[in-house]
Amino acid sequence: MERGVFQFVFRYSKTQQLVLILVVIASLPFYFFSLDIPKQIVDKAIRGSDFPTNYYGLDLEQVPFLMVLCAIFLILVVVNGGFKFFLNVYRGAAGERLLRRLRYQLIERVLRFPLPQFRKTSQGEVVSMVTLETEPLGGFFGDALNLPSYQGGLLLTLMGFMFVQDWKLGLAAIALYPVQAWLIPKLQRQVNALGKQRVQTVRRLNERIGEAVTGAHEVHANDTSQYELADFSTRLGNIFDIRYQIYKKKFFIKFVNNFLALLTPFFFYSIGGWLVIRGDMTVGSLIAVLGAYKDVSAPWKMLLGYYQRKEDARIKYEQLIEKFELNDLLEEEKLVAEPDDKPAMTGQLVAANTSLSEDDGLKVVDGASMRVDLPSHFAVVGPPGGGKGEFSQMIARLLNPSGGKISLNDTDLSGLPEAFTGRQISYAGQTPYIFGGTIRDNLLYGLKHRPLREIEYEGSAASARERQISEADITGNVTHDINANWVDVNAAGADSEDDLVGRMQHYLKIVGLEDDVYSIGLRQNIEPSERPELVENLLAARKKMRERLDEGKVSDYVESFDADKFNSNASVAENILFGTPVGANFEIENLGHNDYVMDLLEKVGLKEEFMQKGQRLAEIMVDLFQDLAPDHEFWERFSFIGPDDLPEFQAILKRIGQSSLENASVEDRALLVELPFKLIPARHHLGLVDEEFETRILEARREFSANLPEDLRGDVEFFEAGSYNTASSVQDNILFGKRASERAGSSKIVGEVLAKVVDETGIRNEVINLGLGYEVGIGGARLSPVQRQKLAIARSLIKQPDLLILNEALTGLDSESQKMLLEGVREEQSGKSFMLVPSEAEVDGSYDHVFTMEGGRMSGSGETSSTEPVTSDAAETEIEGGFGEEIDVLAAIPMFAGMDRSKLKLLSFASERYQYEPGEVVIKQGDLGDKAYVIVDGEAEVLLETSEGPKKLVTMKKNELFGELALLCEAPRTATIEAGTGLQVMSIEKDIFFTLIAEDPQMSARLTRSVAERLERTTRDLGEALSAGGSS
Repeated sequence: MERGVFQFVFRYSKTQQLVLILVVIASLPFYFFSLDIPKQIVDKAIRGSDFPTNYYGLDLEQVPFLMVLCAIFLILVVVNGGFKFFLNVYRGAAGERLLRRLRYQLIERVLRFPLPQFRKTSQGEVVSMVTLETEPLGGFFGDALNLPSYQGGLLLTLMGFMFVQDWKLGLAAIALYPVQAWLIPKLQRQVNALGKQRVQTVRRLNERIGEAVTGAHEVHANDTSQYELADFSTRLGNIFDIRYQIYKKKFFIKFVNNFLALLTPFFFYSIGGWLVIRGDMTVGSLIAVLGAYKDVSAPWKMLLGYYQRKEDARIKYEQLIEKFELNDLLEEEKLVAEPDDKPAMTGQLVAANTSLSEDDGLKVVDGASMRVDLPSHFAVVGPPGGGKGEFSQMIARLLNPSGGKISLNDTDLSGLPEAFTGRQISYAGQTPYIFGGTIRDNLLYGLKHRPLREIEYEGSAASARERQISEADITGNVTHDINANWVDVNAAGADSEDDLVGRMQHYLKIVGLEDDVYSIGLRQNIEPSERPELVENLLAARKKMRERLDEGKVSDYVESFDADKFNSNASVAENILFGTPVGANFEIENLGHNDYVMDLLEKVGLKEEFMQKGQRLAEIMVDLFQDLAPDHEFWERFSFIGPDDLPEFQAILKRIGQSSLENASVEDRALLVELPFKLIPARHHLGLVDEEFETRILEARREFSANLPEDLRGDVEFFEAGSYNTASSVQDNILFGKRASERAGSSKIVGEVLAKVVDETGIRNEVINLGLGYEVGIGGARLSPVQRQKLAIARSLIKQPDLLILNEALTGLDSESQKMLLEGVREEQSGKSFMLVPSEAEVDGSYDHVFTMEGGRMSGSGETSSTEPVTSDAAETEIEGGFGEEIDVLAAIPMFAGMDRSKLKLLSFASERYQYEPGEVVIKQGDLGDKAYVIVDGEAEVLLETSEGPKKLVTMKKNELFGELALLCEAPRTATIEAGTGLQVMSIEKDIFFTLIAEDPQMSARLTRSVAERLERTTRDLGEALSAGGSS
């Protein structure tokens, strides 16, 4: 990228800037003549006496002459307006093209950032700089040369015109400009500096206010409110002083401008009037000069403001260059190169003395070497934080080694284009990113390398596409059509689009996601007009579903919809509507405010009963949920009201208690009457629905459908046994009823019957296809973490890579699921290469090679690496900040598995160190604790205090954690820990521990496993100790 803003403008819009300057020069004579015409109208047409007069060969009387001059003036107004229009549109287009080019270049550089850069640069900062902070530059790009040339040209033309009329008036017009040109920018710079100072001072005030709010309990506990107020008073005083200075200088600038602007007309009136009286100047000339001076202020102000705009644009552009112009950007050629030959990844894959260092010098990978003959299935194991994950990313060419080389058949991988590495190698990590869009979009993402087949556009669409290509070419953007067919079906092993659906299902099945996508597909809605054949099959499946339920003698597991029966597994709202809402009018949350529904309840005598039941439900909800945290999952799963609405319902109940339900306000009654609509009798056993109530609900159902106004009939689709319900999901249409929630196992049994019916009717593939169209949300937020991991692995598999790398990509799965998925993956990669980096320290023995990484170093296949951390090199410990050994100790503890070494270093830094002599007690049984301990060196004895004296349970050694239960609850210590030898421990405080959990979602799962194992081990040890004590 160009280093300066003007270099950028000149390089990419030199022609456009030249055109603007030439048009400006061409417009100035017309502007000059438009200034002179009023003088001719006054002096020659109105005050003239020698008529007829000859005007460019025409003999004209006074009135015709006046009309001709007025017509010329009007023509010049149009011409000058045309020049302005062209200049404004052309410079606007030039500026927007440059802005588009700049943003494209910045985005392209973001895609070339090395991955470690994203840990130092927040997403919000990058987005803000590319979008918001470039916006002002777009306006300046168009004005960079056009504004000074055009406004300067206007100013010089006006000055020239005044000098032509009389040199004395010309001097009077420019006499005060040097003063303004020197004084105003100087004062404006002072105002800008004060403005920046004000912003910084306000930011510091915001920080102090935040501190005071957060630490309010400390203020009251220490009686420091007056001290805090004095501090705020001083800070507010500083802001006042700065703002006062700004006001004084801003209004002084206005005063100077206004004074000078009015002083010049004084010279005009006095000098010009004197010249007219003496006969040295005509009245028309004086009027023309006054009219010209009136136009002088606009270009002069624009030129004065241009300086500040130029400086702001320069600073913003330099900030962008500083942020986006990195030394280690991925070469642009590697992004766009499309090699003719893409050989298979076979032969020797060699990592020779590879290293990877962080910015602070910490070596995550330190001299790791490996040699594998591909194709091969190999694994890299080791303790968490030992560098195995980073090493796998270097093999995938996602990270470049800071030392050493990774090569394939003597070809350095770092020199290969992404067209090779991105297609021949697949990588899936522990926290994959799922893009917004559908499951299908994400599954096929790895097949969208280049557009394969362009769309044939016709008519206006073709013209629009040609213009799109032209603009993209002008602004240096790629001209690829995003609407083209990008999916390389052949790369997925398919011959056509139809075959591709089968391939997608194949890979979903391998990773265990097919059933999930099938279930999602069952929840989707379809448009009957677009899929008439599927609708027919769904109606056939509905009939078959009822037959299968009857045959299996589980017909009561689904309570079918019957117009004459109350459905106890449906909500009260669904029972009244007997259909599915279309739009918002009859959504369950809006029924309390729906006039038609409220009139209906009044008509059938249910409104007051709904009010009473609503009051009772509100009382129940408040009683059950008032002590739950607002983000507790039970709110969404079980409550009729949300956490934000709870205070409002508490206030309603209080008001009703003080008066009565009959005297409740209209707003309160509307909120209460909404609640009974959500009741599902079979699920909510609250005793609020009896047979009489059900009978009256059925009466309301009949009234609802019979009297529904014509304009509301499209807002609900009624249940009809022989018709497809467009507003309901595929599953609901097949069931045509509600699953009986009170029947044990109904969910499993109904699901099994449904699956059989779907298979029998041959619509499973279509249902899965519907699931593939499910919108996953930003970052895959609508999928579970396990589903995201499985989808990422399927995405990696579908492009049939020569080398598949799974870097702790199965952490969310249980051991059995991991085993089954790995078997499927390895079978799929049979004859190709597979690299596994498990979260565990061991793998089964069926791999061709098993390498071990620990402390950033690697031991060869089949070897067992030392469990002692590598600390022999003093220089390495210094690079690690003095925490090298302790980082390895923490990394070996299962609870901290998966944390990168920078986090482990932070934890080590935040923890205290203690040393104990042999026999010295670390923690005592029965005491309350607030910290856990990690053994850094030495041994500790675990002793159980019994009536017969202490009994030794077990000896704990280096890399073991104890006391972690005290971090979770205030339970007393379950045993005494005593130093068996000289003991060195690292203590972890409770607040640090919970901060880690909040920042690392995976840590909660590891904590649960660790505590479960500790409880199991403690129970076993206690049992053995007590048994030993009893037998003795």
